[in-house]
Order: sequence, then structure tokens, then C-alpha cells
Amino acid sequence: MKLISEFLIGLVAVEHLYILWMEMFAWETKGKQVFKGAMPSELFKPTKTLAANQGLYNGFLAAGLIWSFFIDDKIWQINVAAFFLSCVVVAGVYGALTASKKIFVVQALPAILALAVTLLSKYNIF
Repeated sequence: MKLISEFLIGLVAVEHLYILWMEMFAWETKGKQVFKGAMPSELFKPTKTLAANQGLYNGFLAAGLIWSFFIDDKIWQINVAAFFLSCVVVAGVYGALTASKKIFVVQALPAILALAVTLLSKYNIF
């Protein structure tokens, strides 16, 4: 169960590193492709700084999840991972409610799954 938890946490972390890259460094190229139809293409240039700020926050989420891999104490490792996964869930639910329902599937759902498996591993349910 711990291995599955770590795999899912890693997957969520990699996803947020990708979001960091896209929003901070490729907003006007890859960002346009990813958010095609969500906003007019002429808005990508003037919103580049805003997107970079969002990307930075996604990087903090990824950093927290990656940090959890280096914590020796099992309880603290799970607690730190659970905190950052919960942040991702909240961000994904908020994004789904305010921007696009797709965000729930892409961002919140993987974090919910990782959080559930992580918490189950804490209590050795499986």
C-alpha cells in the first residue's frame, strides 16, 4: 500500500511540476493549446505574469509532495503528504467550480485518490 501511495503522490507531484512549467515558461505556447477555447488567444500575452504566479504556487505544491518522500518519520511523512494533497484537492475543486469542470478530473481526482490511499496506508487497512 505504501508503494501505491508513493506512486500516486509522485504522479500528482509530476503533474504540478508540468503545470509550473506550462504556466511559468510556456504560457503563450503550450498554455494556449491546453486552454484552447477556455479564453481568447489574445489574452495569453497580457496574462503571462498572472499565469506565472499560478505556476509558482503549483511548484510549491509539487515541492511539498516531493519533500514528503524525504521525511524519515512515517507519521510525519503521511501528514505532510496529506496536507499538500488536501491543498491540491481544494485547488482542484475550486477550479472546477469557478473555471472548468475538467479541472476536477485532471487535478482534484488524482489527488483525492492519492490522499485516500495515503490515509488508508496510515492505518494499515490494506
